[in-house]
Amino acid sequence: MRSMRIGILSDTHDQAARARSAVAMLLAAGAEALIHCGDVTNPEVVAEVVGVPAYFVFGNCDHDLDALRLAMRRTGATCLERGAVIELGGRRIAVAHGDSPRDYARLSAQAPDYFFSGHTHVRRDVREGPTRHINRGPAPRPDLHGRPPGPGDRRLHLARRVSLTGGSVRRRPRPP
Repeated sequence: MRSMRIGILSDTHDQAARARSAVAMLLAAGAEALIHCGDVTNPEVVAEVVGVPAYFVFGNCDHDLDALRLAMRRTGATCLERGAVIELGGRRIAVAHGDSPRDYARLSAQAPDYFFSGHTHVRRDVREGPTRHINRGPAPRPDLHGRPPGPGDRRLHLARRVSLTGGSVRRRPRPP
């Protein structure tokens, strides 16, 4: 089992500039894979989640699923539909948006090491039994002048990077 840095995104709600800024920050911090936990809403956001292997699930605000699937194919991303368990860094990771109790229960029953989700727009990082549940919260928002955050901007504190090591999540310090 090796350590792997994973960037988690969620609830970008067709905000391509926010997604671009968050991805740039995560890649600069060493993310080796990106996981988008749903509510992408348009193909332009998919096009911004590139640079390392990327995985997506659909959320309750993702309506044009065919267009999103096509964008994922074009970028080489993996579409996990409404949720799936994948293996990265020797760890089993469940990924779902979090809006469906049925999907959440189906994936939790597989006792993954980690469960990444979105939907609530509330950060959460708790252990329940053998599984560490992480909801990374929403993507960072533009400032009062409409400018998206850039790498090193404090507004990027919601973009989460985790390292999978020895069954624990090591959170990296926020940029100054």
